[in-house]
Amino acid sequence: MVTKQIVVMLKNGLHSKTAQDFIKKASCFTSEINVIRHNKIVDGKSLLGLLSLGIVNGSVVAVSAEGSDEKEAVELLTSYLKSKDS
Repeated sequence: MVTKQIVVMLKNGLHSKTAQDFIKKASCFTSEINVIRHNKIVDGKSLLGLLSLGIVNGSVVAVSAEGSDEKEAVELLTSYLKSKDS
């Protein structure tokens, strides 16, 4: 299992559009992906789960993955959450 904690830099946080983009990227991986905020763990491939975390710009979250492509998944997904363009 690989886990990485980051500060979200998305301009408007993780709202429906950016959450859908995150899910599209996460779904490319076979690993089980979770996003953690305030000790709440949700499936990284679930729109309702992600939106329930209330992730805004500046939120501290952790992304974890377990499976054959876990390293690549965590790197890509945390890079997306740290991008300022979305």
